[in-house]
Amino acid sequence: MNLKSIIDKKDQAAKYMVDEITYICNTFEKRGPGDLGEKQASDYCAEEMKKLGCDEVYVEGFKENPNAFLGWIYFTITFCFIALACYFFIPWLSVAFIAVGLILCVLQFGLYKKVVDKFFPEKTGHNVAGFKKPTGEVKRRIIFNGHTDGAWEWPFKYKFTYLGFDLHMMFCFLGAFYLLGISIAKIVGAFDANPELAKTLGLVTIAFVPFWFGLYFMWNEKRIVDGANDNLSGCYIGMAILKMLKDEGIELENTEIGVVLTGSEEAGLRGAKAWAAKHKDEFNDVPTFVYSYDTIAQNEQLMVNYRDLNATVKVDKDVSDLFMEACEELKIPCKKGFVPPLGGATDSAAFAQAGMRATGVTALNHALPDFYHTRLDTPDALNPSCLADCFAASVKVLEMFDNGAKQ
Repeated sequence: MNLKSIIDKKDQAAKYMVDEITYICNTFEKRGPGDLGEKQASDYCAEEMKKLGCDEVYVEGFKENPNAFLGWIYFTITFCFIALACYFFIPWLSVAFIAVGLILCVLQFGLYKKVVDKFFPEKTGHNVAGFKKPTGEVKRRIIFNGHTDGAWEWPFKYKFTYLGFDLHMMFCFLGAFYLLGISIAKIVGAFDANPELAKTLGLVTIAFVPFWFGLYFMWNEKRIVDGANDNLSGCYIGMAILKMLKDEGIELENTEIGVVLTGSEEAGLRGAKAWAAKHKDEFNDVPTFVYSYDTIAQNEQLMVNYRDLNATVKVDKDVSDLFMEACEELKIPCKKGFVPPLGGATDSAAFAQAGMRATGVTALNHALPDFYHTRLDTPDALNPSCLADCFAASVKVLEMFDNGAKQ
């Protein structure tokens, strides 16, 4: 199948995306993980999928404790304060509290595990999926994915930009490791000959207290950002492909197209994990590629992430390479990269962990722009040119995949 007629209309597709994203942001409630707005957006997209020719569409709920994803902060920072007090009297307890706090951080925030979830209220998140069947036998399947939820605002980043936010986090971790180091030194007797030095070094830790205290307010549970870029932009790559195929009257003969929009990515990929756990075995019949899009905003940063989830998860090389080759064919600049440590994750990590062939596509500088996780992520911050390029590359991927590439 030749899809050049659709690729050539990439600007028209971008306009459709901007209009739809603007409508969702201006019409429904804020789309916090597990909130009503997330379901409203899912229901709306489900109805649109039906109009755009999907033969099977469903919205389904899943249970989660979304506030736990950043709620580890309350435990870890409290443990740091207790550790500081213990340092002067029972240093081994200081080491224990810091170690437990850091382990919680790594597991809950670094690896997206459910460690402290039971301490936070349960909510129901929602996923929506639509599948457009080919005219003939299904011989292959491609799924385009984005997440419908918006992020909780990070107040420090909004007020002090990315640099201030990063410095704040750096000093918090520096303080924790400093206290851990001097506590261990005290336990092994390094200060036995000079108790005053031990006391002085302990008092130095007080300099980190304002940074630790500030971390309690790193995220604002009561302010959900519009999430126009992060991540309605990713959702509407797949939706635009359905739209343009319908407008052009194009039907594929043997390739099934899926658009899966997951909820609560900002709460630790909870929607994608729930969907993949429930449905992964349904797609073993034919080669199935999954493309997860997240924050398609900056042309020069368009990137295929060959590793995800803070660089701990390896995604599918063939799926990744196909997107790179599509960009090369269209002469669209695209980088080969990965989601770095402390860089978070895209939903592709959840699909890859479930054994599905997936990759993540982003267009975001890791020196995070001002709109990222702040109230500035409105429809006005959308970049139609970047949306158009990513759309064109994705259609080329569909064309190449439909013609048998990488199978």
